[in-house]
This record gives sequence, structure tokens and C-alpha cells, in this order.
Amino acid sequence: MARIGILTCSNATQDLGCSSASCLADFRKREGAFDIYQGEEELSLVGIINCPGCPTLTGPEKLLQRIKALTEFNIDAIHFTYCMKSLCPFTSKYRKALEENHPDIKIIVGTHRSKLTPEEYRNKIGKLFNQDRKTMIDVILKRD
Repeated sequence: MARIGILTCSNATQDLGCSSASCLADFRKREGAFDIYQGEEELSLVGIINCPGCPTLTGPEKLLQRIKALTEFNIDAIHFTYCMKSLCPFTSKYRKALEENHPDIKIIVGTHRSKLTPEEYRNKIGKLFNQDRKTMIDVILKRD
């Protein structure tokens, strides 16, 4: 059995209302970045946590505190969401901190598949931050 955790973008979940539904759908279907678990008989989602948020100089330290809640449940891997992969300027720092402090946990950057390239996704998200009452569902359903 593979036990995994998911690290989401704080801005996407809190400011844009992302529910991680696309990530969880591909988790259940073992698609996107979760296709590496095709051979696993069981796949267990231990938990989902948010990153410390932007901008932050102490982000890696805060992330390690948050990850502790998942590591206490003996996770095998942490998936950084597609939002983190496409948007986060701290992904490399976060990954490095996790690899140094938890070398036994596999770090995978990515979750669900997207029809948008990371650049298209960044442009779309940028528009959401400049408009009122838009959410992640607007991005998913391509509503302008």
C-alpha cells in the first residue's frame, strides 16, 4: 500500500476557492502524476495540507512544521499539486527542504493532468487575481 500526502497552494485554496477536486479525481483514477501507482494494490490518501503561503522567507521552516502532521502517519510520498508546479516560486526550496529533512519520503511535483500548459494556467490564474468573484472552478470550466 502506498500512503501519500498532497501539498496544495495556499493562494489557490484560500483565495481562489480550489477544492482540490481535480487532484482528487486523478488520485482516485490513478491518472496524471498518480499513474505511478498503477501497480499498487491499495493507495491511501493520508491528508492534504496547504503551503505556508506567499511571500515568505521562512516558508521552508513553516512547511516542515506542517508536513509533520503527515509524516507522523508514515507517508511514502508527498505530491505537490499542479498549482504548486505551475505557480509557486518556492517549489524548489520546499522540495529541497523536504528531501533534506525527510529523505525516506518521495517528492512528486504534480497531481492532476491539465488541458492548459503551465504558462496558460499562470496567465489564467493571473486574470483571476485581477477580477472579483472568480474561483478555481472558473479556470477548470474555462469561464471568463
